[in-house]
Amino acid sequence: MFHNMGYKVLIVLLLLFAAMSCTEDKDINGPSVPGDVSISGTIPVLYIDTENGAPVVSKTEYLDAAYWLDPMGADDVEPLGTELAPLPMQIRGRGHSSWKGAKKPYKIKLDKKTEMMGMPENKHWALLKPSENTVAGLSMGELMDMAWTPGFRPVEVVLNGDYIGLYFLTETIRIDKNRVDIYEQQDGETNPDLIKGGWLVEVDNYKDECQITIPENSRWNLTLRYHSPEDLSDLQLQWLTDEFNAINAAIYSTDKTSTEWERYIDVESMARFFILQEVMDNPDGFHGSFYLHKDLGDDAKWVAGPIWDLVCYNREKTDYTFKMKVHYGFTPHWIGEIIQYGSFCTSVGEVWGDVYPGRLSEIFDRIDDTMLPLGEAWKNDAQRWGDDPSQTAQHRADRIKTALRRNMEWFDRHLPASKK
Repeated sequence: MFHNMGYKVLIVLLLLFAAMSCTEDKDINGPSVPGDVSISGTIPVLYIDTENGAPVVSKTEYLDAAYWLDPMGADDVEPLGTELAPLPMQIRGRGHSSWKGAKKPYKIKLDKKTEMMGMPENKHWALLKPSENTVAGLSMGELMDMAWTPGFRPVEVVLNGDYIGLYFLTETIRIDKNRVDIYEQQDGETNPDLIKGGWLVEVDNYKDECQITIPENSRWNLTLRYHSPEDLSDLQLQWLTDEFNAINAAIYSTDKTSTEWERYIDVESMARFFILQEVMDNPDGFHGSFYLHKDLGDDAKWVAGPIWDLVCYNREKTDYTFKMKVHYGFTPHWIGEIIQYGSFCTSVGEVWGDVYPGRLSEIFDRIDDTMLPLGEAWKNDAQRWGDDPSQTAQHRADRIKTALRRNMEWFDRHLPASKK
C-alpha cells in the first residue's frame, strides 16, 4: 500500500516538474503562435536559424547562426544568401526594459561587413521592435542634419522557423566611416597625444560595464558608459574623468555669460539635439541613451548625438520636456544649466529658423511613406503577439503626426531666451 502511494506521489511530482519545464520554455520562446500567423508577404523577410535551433536567451553571449534575406519583390532591396545557402552570423538579445517584454529585440553581428537593404556595409545591426516614435525621431534626425543618424528599414523576421513579427533593422551606434566617422583610439592607449579624441560615450541611467560615475552637482551623479574605446588604460581613465569633471564645472558656472563650457561642447550640435528632444517630447533625451562623441584634433569638441531610443509622450506641452513630470523618476543632465546660457539660446533660435517650418514639415510625408505600407505586417505582428489590433499602422501614423504638429507649434511660441 505504502509502496503504491509512494509511486503515485513520484508520478505526480514528475508531472509537475514537466509542467514547470514547459512553462519556462514558453517564457523563453514567447507565447504560443496561432497557426495562421505568418509573414504578410508585403515587405522583405529576414530568416535566421541559430545553431541547433537554440533559443536566444542572453544579452551578452552571442549564438552562432545563419541568415538569408528575401526581398519579397522589393526592387530596391538586394537578396542576401538563400534558404539552401544561408550566410553566417551571430545573434544575442539587447536592451534593458525592452528585453523584459514577450517580443524581444536583438543584436546581430554578420560574419563580414555587408550592405543591408540599401544601408552602408557593416557587421553590426540591431533588430528593434517597431514604433512610430522610431520612425519620427530618426527621420527628424536626418532632416535636422545631425552629424549622423542611424538608418533603419522595416523587415519581417522568422527565427528558427517561428514568425516573430515586424522589426526595424537598424544601424547601431559605432565609430566607423559609415557611421560615427571620427578617429577611433585604441584600447589601452598610453600616448597622451592620442587620448584627447576618438571617444564615443553615453550618459547612462543603468548600471553596466565600462562606466565611470562622477558628481555632476551636489544633488546627483553623472554616469558615463564608454563605448569606444572599451578597455581603458589608467591614463585614459584619468583623462576621461578629468575631462567630464571640467565639463561639469564649466556648465554649472554661476556666471551664465561665461564661454568656458563652449571650449568643450559643440554648441550647435547641442542645440539641434535639444530641439529634437523637445519636438519629440522625449523625457529621456538628457537622461539616458544620451550619446556624445569627440574626434581627435586641436579644435575638436564633444558633439551631441547620435540620437537613439526615442519616445514621444504625446501630451499637451506646458513646459520644456526636461522640466515636465513623467511616470518615473529621471534626471535631466546638464540641460537645466545649459539653457540659461545666451549662446545656447541664440544657437537654438538660429537652428530653429533653419528647420522650421520648412524642413521639419517634410516629416509628415516621411512618416506616411514609411508606415502606411506596413499595414499588413503590423496587423500580423499584433496577431502574433496578442497586441491591440486597433493600433494599426494608419492609427499610429496619425497619432504621431498629431503629436509632432502640436509640439512644433508649442516650441515655436516658446523659444528659450537667456535671462541675462
